[in-house]
Amino acid sequence: MSTSKLRLLNQRTSRPVPLTQLGFGGAPLGNLYRKVEEQDAQAALQAAYDCGARFFDTAPQYGLGRSEMRFATALQRFGRENIQLSTKVGRLLLDCEPHEVTPEAFVNVPQKRIVFDYSYDGVMRSYEESKARLDVDAVDILLVHDVCAFSQGSQDASDAKVRELFDGGGYRALSELRDAGEVAAIGAGVNEWQVCERLLGLGDFDGFLLAGRYTLLEQEALDSFLPLCEKRDVGIILGGPYNSGILATGAVPGAKYNYADAPPDIMERVRRIEAVCAAHDTPLIAAALQFVLGHPCIKTVVPGAVSAAEVQANAALMERQIPTALWQDLRAEGLIRPDAPLPSELTDAA
Repeated sequence: MSTSKLRLLNQRTSRPVPLTQLGFGGAPLGNLYRKVEEQDAQAALQAAYDCGARFFDTAPQYGLGRSEMRFATALQRFGRENIQLSTKVGRLLLDCEPHEVTPEAFVNVPQKRIVFDYSYDGVMRSYEESKARLDVDAVDILLVHDVCAFSQGSQDASDAKVRELFDGGGYRALSELRDAGEVAAIGAGVNEWQVCERLLGLGDFDGFLLAGRYTLLEQEALDSFLPLCEKRDVGIILGGPYNSGILATGAVPGAKYNYADAPPDIMERVRRIEAVCAAHDTPLIAAALQFVLGHPCIKTVVPGAVSAAEVQANAALMERQIPTALWQDLRAEGLIRPDAPLPSELTDAA
């Protein structure tokens, strides 16, 4: 699996963090929506490694630590030196009574409750506890988790968390860890590009894990955010390439878009995209997965998977040859923006 040109760049030292095109996202292994058996979780992680993925992302939120602990088991097999690893800060996991457990969308979780904390001490404590669960001395990329309005519930709440990050010392903690060489890169893992753009105006970040906001269906990030990333050589780890489902399933009854039933206008747009893909004998899901890597700032894509079969399917989709004419037809029919870089253009430039 290629790592050519795929890197996050430490903005202070120009130290590159190499990333494979296909990464592995650990949220599903925290028992997102349903329980995943331990043997299936380990099989999925092993399949990702065997398919060539060398970037693995997790977070304390994912199953209240369960995902990180499952990663620890797999890392014993992989060898820490053989992968790039990221986790996140912003949520502390505290012991609690059974009725206080805050699983969010996760099931069968440890007896913990979540407390948001973006202060200096909160970031440092979160990082130390993640290292203990992961059984590692350090991670490569450390991301501030969910300071966006989508996750916090409102723009005012998001603004308050961003203020806490900077006024409370959380950003200083991240910078100290990077300056000391404890981590190679710092950034944020969020669901909205707007807060990433704001963070770039406030601090010196190396990259962002952006979930679902640059896809076959959404390219508004091209207005200002992605051009700013290009200018500052900031890398993007792209999560949610299927917009939480519909770009994988197609416009079927009950298709999900942004974690809810897809509205009629989205269903119709996806039908039109599907028609173009069908005309070129290409599965929609393959086009969705590869499209995002057409932008030079997208360094890796991390689709979710809960089994070895799903991982292997994603790897096969990455290798599928997609006709250049498909991208051109999508552009000609107004289904992707005229300024959206195409995977074929990136290949030609290389």
